[in-house]
Amino acid sequence: MDAIAIVGMAGRFPGADSVDAFWANLRAGVESIRRFRDDELERAVDPAERADPRYVPARGVVEGVELFDAPFFGFTPREAELTDPQHRLLLEVAWEALEHAGLRPRAYAGTVGVFAGAGGNSYLVNHLVPAGRLAGTAGAFQASIHNKNDHLTTRIAYKLDLRGPAVTVQTACSTSLVAVATACQALADWQCDAALAGGANVVVPQRAGYLYHDHGIGSPDGHCRAFDAQARGTVAGNGAGMVVLKRLADALADGDTVYAVIRGWAVNNDGAGKVGYTAPGVDGQAAVVTTAQALAGVAPESISYVEAHGTGTALGDPIEVRALTRAFRRATEKTGFCALGSVKTNIGHLDAAAGIAGLIKTVQALAHREIPPTLHFTAPNPGIDFDATPFHVAAELRPWESDGAPRRAGVSSFGLGGTNAHVVLEEAPAPPPAAPARPRQLLVLSAQSEGALEEATGRLAAYLRSNPDVPLADVAYTLQAGREPFENRRVLVCAGRDDALAALETLAPERVLTRAQKAATRPVFFLFPGQGAQHAGMARELYEVEPAFRAALDQGLELAAPHVAADLRALLFPAPGAEAEADEALRRTENAQTALFLVEHALALLWRSWGIEPAGMLGHSIGEY
Repeated sequence: MDAIAIVGMAGRFPGADSVDAFWANLRAGVESIRRFRDDELERAVDPAERADPRYVPARGVVEGVELFDAPFFGFTPREAELTDPQHRLLLEVAWEALEHAGLRPRAYAGTVGVFAGAGGNSYLVNHLVPAGRLAGTAGAFQASIHNKNDHLTTRIAYKLDLRGPAVTVQTACSTSLVAVATACQALADWQCDAALAGGANVVVPQRAGYLYHDHGIGSPDGHCRAFDAQARGTVAGNGAGMVVLKRLADALADGDTVYAVIRGWAVNNDGAGKVGYTAPGVDGQAAVVTTAQALAGVAPESISYVEAHGTGTALGDPIEVRALTRAFRRATEKTGFCALGSVKTNIGHLDAAAGIAGLIKTVQALAHREIPPTLHFTAPNPGIDFDATPFHVAAELRPWESDGAPRRAGVSSFGLGGTNAHVVLEEAPAPPPAAPARPRQLLVLSAQSEGALEEATGRLAAYLRSNPDVPLADVAYTLQAGREPFENRRVLVCAGRDDALAALETLAPERVLTRAQKAATRPVFFLFPGQGAQHAGMARELYEVEPAFRAALDQGLELAAPHVAADLRALLFPAPGAEAEADEALRRTENAQTALFLVEHALALLWRSWGIEPAGMLGHSIGEY
């Protein structure tokens, strides 16, 4: 099975508007479930229901789901108003994930697919219909286009110009991890060269709770206590996440940042082998884990963490541990070596986005080599004998130790109705050493508005401040090659991180150029000066740092050597202390004109190596040649 690289990711989760904020919350053990006061509850909540003593006013909330940059994505105000927030949010997250991967679909030589799903549409039922916003057949048809999950991935493909498969996946709670597995298979089958995969769940109104029922899935107090003796259910949460995937060989060849590697994946269904349609099944769960491990070609004993489905139900947790144990026991009798966790204790159950939340958590854990705590665990569920299993609950933040072998993890997601998914993750291979970089870098920024440009400038400065070890050359390359160009632009040349920060923070006009530039193809003309512009040391830095310039000048000097008495290389690049003598020699016409011609010719070839072709040329004196 081909290994698949995770080269980008983005998400919006309760208490976190980015994957980095999400990780910070996880490692700090933050529970991001909101508990609402009476005055915070939405008016849509029935007063009689919230007065019921069984009413639990808690949910994982994503801030700003009502906000959407409609013009950025080419939506009219009416279209934005009609569109399910799940669709809007996932479109934004898709854009962010591609930027995180440094992948510009319009400039990418391969095809990009998109595989995703979303939760049930509460926006249509609870907002559009009661507000009377669907008057007339045309309005109803448009509402269908903007609310049916059939159009979720195809709209993303249309708006972002993705030419690979665009497939909506719907398998209830396992939707987003099944989408990841489907994307991996499409990459393995060469149906696309990169893929977006994930899901969203946004229930509106957000500021609303639920009625607790004995033996139901909802927790009586709004806390999810996965694998704990007090576990009595989960709590709902909203969120969205996506990852960008490539075949590992392609990602390494492209120089991508690899955050983790998917070694194996599997999807199955419980069938009728369980007590009821909504019940979990041991056989199906054990089989999907076993299959994923077998396809990954890894021993169960090499897996030291499993991000479980972990809903915190008295029935579901023991079944999941029993299934995992059966899968691991096919090859090992060791106990207690594998940590077990559940992101649902932090953010609740994100339904269609639950699997992608668990995957992103585990990718971050591998990348940072830390296992974050699973919350509210004090004593094991009496139905689970952990001492007889390969597992223990990761209740505290701890370093993810390794014996020198790659760190590996499993991620599970099980859907109501029996569709199960499991992926086997491995930490990313060590990146190659950074190549020699130019002493100066060109940083470019662009945005659709002046305000967005200022915000992008601030984000870049903040990134450079908080990531002092990131090579500035990598930042410059990503800004140029991995970002879509927009009309409002800002550029600066800098010599190192500190110089870049100084320029970004002061925006001194002599250092930073800011312009509004509509997309256009503008001709470039090469201008070549004549005699009098020469001097000792001219183009020395270009010769030292630009291979194309150096090769062209070396060739010219070699061809000229039989015809010129002087050593032109010694005149162009004199030894320390010999500069005055070289300047004097360069005043002689035969030396000056030959040296100028060779330098100008090498400069022209350097520009052409960067893809700049002249529409015309103009020269003075020797420059005419």
